This record gives sequence, structure tokens and C-alpha cells, in this order.
Amino acid sequence: MLSINNLSFYFGSRPLYQNVNLHIKPKDRIGLIGANGTGKSTLLRLIVGEYQPDEGTISKSGECTIGFLNQDLLSYQTNDSILSVAMQAFERENMLQKEIDRILHEMENNYSDELVNKLTRLQEEFDMLGGYTIQSKSEEILEGLGFTTQDLERPLREFSGGWRMRVMLAKLLLQNPSLLMLDEPTNHLDLPSIQWIENYLNNYEGAVIIVSHDRQFLENAVNMIVEVSGQKLNVYAGNYSFYIEEKAMRNEIQKGAYENQQAKIRQTERFIERFRSKATKARQVQSRIKALDRMDVIDDVIDETAKVNFRFNFKQQTGRFIMHLEHVSKAYGEKVILKDSHAVIERGDKIALIGANGKGKSTLLRIIAGTEPIRGERRLGYNVNFSFYAQHQLEALNVENTLLDELKQAGSEKTEMELRSVLGCFLFTNDEVFKKIKVLSGGEKSRVALARTLISEANFLLLDEPTNHLDIQSVNILIQALQQYEGSYVVVSHDRHFVSHVANKIWYIEDYQIKEYPGTFEEYEIWQAERLKNSKSETATKQPVTKEKPKETKTAYSDDQKKEFQKQLKKVSAQVQEIEDRINKLEAQKVALENDLARAEVYADAQKLEQTNLQYKQITEVLDNAQQQWEDALLEQEEWEKKLS
Repeated sequence: MLSINNLSFYFGSRPLYQNVNLHIKPKDRIGLIGANGTGKSTLLRLIVGEYQPDEGTISKSGECTIGFLNQDLLSYQTNDSILSVAMQAFERENMLQKEIDRILHEMENNYSDELVNKLTRLQEEFDMLGGYTIQSKSEEILEGLGFTTQDLERPLREFSGGWRMRVMLAKLLLQNPSLLMLDEPTNHLDLPSIQWIENYLNNYEGAVIIVSHDRQFLENAVNMIVEVSGQKLNVYAGNYSFYIEEKAMRNEIQKGAYENQQAKIRQTERFIERFRSKATKARQVQSRIKALDRMDVIDDVIDETAKVNFRFNFKQQTGRFIMHLEHVSKAYGEKVILKDSHAVIERGDKIALIGANGKGKSTLLRIIAGTEPIRGERRLGYNVNFSFYAQHQLEALNVENTLLDELKQAGSEKTEMELRSVLGCFLFTNDEVFKKIKVLSGGEKSRVALARTLISEANFLLLDEPTNHLDIQSVNILIQALQQYEGSYVVVSHDRHFVSHVANKIWYIEDYQIKEYPGTFEEYEIWQAERLKNSKSETATKQPVTKEKPKETKTAYSDDQKKEFQKQLKKVSAQVQEIEDRINKLEAQKVALENDLARAEVYADAQKLEQTNLQYKQITEVLDNAQQQWEDALLEQEEWEKKLS
């Protein structure tokens, strides 16, 4: 269907591609991946004809049509309704409809057999093209992408850039091109829409090329991975999991071949050096020199799986509770977000806030941050120091600062060496730390803003779509950083791979309430699927008359028993409080010992180091026992409360 043959392309003197080949067949589902700046979007523009290759050719069959969703479409605005914009995909059908309407209007005053025959021919073609269903098709795709029925008649101009991009995606899907090319589509889609488009693409009749950093989306939507690396296109005939396994295998083979060749080169060079001056060996020496010149050098394997090790320092440890939200209500005019809702964030919570766009996720994050006015109470816990990352934080970066200066101003009191190490974790190495913010790409600015957030010494983080504009390697770094982070956080994200690796609780907004699932994202998905299945089953089997469930019988206790329960409850509540106080003191002692272990003078004194290590081990064991006692006492407290309720 489309072939790329021996293609080379340069930006100035820098080669993006050198002598690459790729053949795209019908039904191919290609995930185009690679680090930011390697030329993925450029390849799509070469295919569509916006750029011309410096060498080689791109050829396509005569019937091949191409649809391209790219970030430039964000700037398109019109007063036409989004339904009208989507229906622009049907050029021939729209032209026929206008001509049919014109003839019908003309026939009101000038009825003739010629007009009747022409009208009949047009209506037959319109029917054959499915013209009577184009509106319903357009509505179905727009609603699948998250628009409500009421939204369909609203002008495109009223929607934000992300929503306008969805309209352009709908138009593209309705055009049904032979080759559909999507550049970062999930940046503008919420989770339900991402799942909808996965299903749509799995049934798409043409070929698809997707540039995406969403691993789960690639896992579900493609059957081939094309990796851009080292000015080459490396093809893997499977989804993302297959790519990971196959690449590891290829790297192992390449590493072995590289090491064998290097050993052979060293052996040959030693022979040349040893016998260069001997006339009797001149012929063999020249033969080996020529063999070295003719040798196709095998490249060493580049390790792209960055391992990071962050050391987070908190000046203060929080209490047990980070925040209480009580009787919280929030609305924008008639649009209600929350109504008399309650939520609690505890120390150690790693919360992912998920759901469709427009449900109020970012609003809730701002409520937690205290920047959004509400009705109700927002109560911050003891010693809570929070830091808020959102896309608009990129604008807060000082564009005249270098990367190093920007991190110095974060107030972390880290040394320059430590800051350079942090920047290295976020893929800024050597002299790149002296780049000015103003020359960075959007993805690079995101990495700087995230690094600044993570070194802020906050013990509570709020992260709004932190993976937007990050490539897969950068997302992996962020996952590792958050897994090592010992504080608490709430993160808004539609990236399922990211959420599944960083969250131990799931929040979502339903019926104007903050709902919580106390488990991982995988467990939440299973629970949600079962919940939906049961809901459909109950709807299908619902009877007009239903029997009331038998009421649970409560054990009747005497007044003396209740007094004894109250006495025990008071006793165990005091015990819980006493253990909590002890845990706070132990945690402070543990932090102090950790700080001692980080001091150079302790490491220099072997006796002091051994003593401090022993104290640290002892305090850790005592703390673990205290936390177990606290959990046991808390369970006992709940039992006495149940008996009194």
C-alpha cells in the first residue's frame, strides 16, 4: 500500500534518517516510538508530503488515501457547530445534498421531467453512499469521543484546544482513509475516550500509524512496533510487550557480537603492532590492516532503560492525616462538580484521580491545594508541606535561567553536584544543564518542572497530568521517582501504565461525590468491570415486585454491658493515641539517624558508623512493632465502636 525506500532526511547538517526502509500493508497497526527529538512526527510529515526526502522515495498505490491528525489542527477555529465540522468529512455526500435541496426548491416553481430524472439520479447516488446515515454516524463518533448530545450543536470556537482536537479526530475517522496517522492522540483524550478509540481502531479497515508514549494504548491498539533509533527504523512484528521481549533478545545478541568483534579487533591490532617492523611478516600485516578497514563495525548496545535513585529529604514528617474534606460542594453556575462530599487523605496514600474529562478532576486537585473557593471545610493535617505540579507550571519557569539555576531556586538546599545528578536522572547530562529554559522543547520543560517539584522537599505532592509530553523513557523515570517517594501524593492521569505503577488507591467522582477504591488500578478495573456486569444483569432481570431483604438483627445489650463497652472503648482509644504519639517520636528518631548516616564524618569513623547503623536497625524494629500494635489497637477500637453503634 505504501513503501519507504532508502530514505534519508536531514535537518541542516544533522541526519534524522539515513537509508531507511518501511513497507506498510493494509490492516497494519503500527506504533511509532522513540525518544523525543528522534523524528517520529517528521516521518509522518514526510509520508503525507509536507516534507520532501533528501534521498530515497516514498511511493503509494493509486487508491491509497491518507488522513493525518497532528498538533497543528489545534489552531483551527470556526463558528460552525462541531457536528457540522465533523460532517465535512463527507464531501461528496454534502455536495449531493446541496444539489438535491436546490432542485427541490426549483421544482416548487418549475416542475419538469428533466428535473425529476436528475433528482432521481442524485438521490440514488446519495442513498448508495449512505448519505441518509452520515448524521447518525457523526453523532455516534463524537459521543464516543466524549461529547454530550447537547454539545453537538455548540460552535467549535467555544471548545478548548483538546476538545477541538477531538472534533478533528472525529472528522478524520469519518473520512475513513486507507492510512490513518495519529500523532499523540491520547494527549487530548480521557480514559473512557482512549478505551473507545482502542476498540474503534481494532475494527478499522485501513492501516494505522500511531505516535504515542502511552504504553497501554500501544499494547491494546497496535500489532507492530517501529522504533526510531540511531537514524534507523527498527521493526518489531508484535505489540508493545512483544517489542520489550524481542528488543532485549536482539540487544543480547548484538552485545555478544559486539564483544566478539572487539576482541578480534584487539587481537588483530596486537598482531599488527608486534610484527609491523618485520619484513618477513609484511604481507600478513598488510592483509590484516586491509581486513580491519573492510570490517563492518558492530555498534555497542545503548542502554535506554535508565535506572534512577532519588534521595528525598523531608524537613518535617506529617501526622497520620494529610487532609480532611468535609461537606464540600462546588459548582460553576448550573454545572455541579461536588455536592456535600467527604474525603480523607492519610499519610502514605498514593492516590490516582481518574475519570472522564469534565467530571472535575483538576477542580478537585485545586480544592485540595486550597486555590479553589468551595462551600464546606478543607482541613490540612499536621506538618503538611505540599507542592503542586500542573501544565501551567511550565509557564512559571524563568526562561532566562539555566536548568541548574532553576533547580537551585527550588529551595532544596542541595549541592550543585546533587542537582546535576537529579538533572541527569531526567536525561539532562554534561553541558545540557547550562541550557537556558527558553530553548527547551515542551517535553524538556515538563521534565525540568517535574524535577523542580520532586526536589522541593514537600511531603505531599499534587500532580496534574504529569506524563503529558513525556516520552516513554521519561515516564519510566517518573514512575521510579514516585515509587521511591516516601511522602503522599494525588495524581491525575489517563495513562493506565503509569497509574498502575504509582497508585495504591483510586479516586473517582460519581454522582457529585468523591468515591474511593482502596486498591491498585488493575484491581479497580476488575472491580469496575464486575460492577458494570452486575448492573446490566440487575437491569435485565428486574421484576415489577421485589422482595425486601431481611433486615439484619442487632444484638441487644444491657445498660451495664454498654457501660463496660464504653469503658473498654475509652481505654483502647487512649491506647491508640499513646501508640500514635510513640510512632511520631520513633519516626523523628529514625529521620535523625538517617541524616547522621548521610554525614561524611560518620562514614569516616568506622566505630561511629557501626554504632549508628546498629541504632538505626534497632529503631526500625521498634517502629515496625509499634506500627503493628497501632493497627491491632485500631481494629479493636473499631470492634468496640460497632458494638455501641
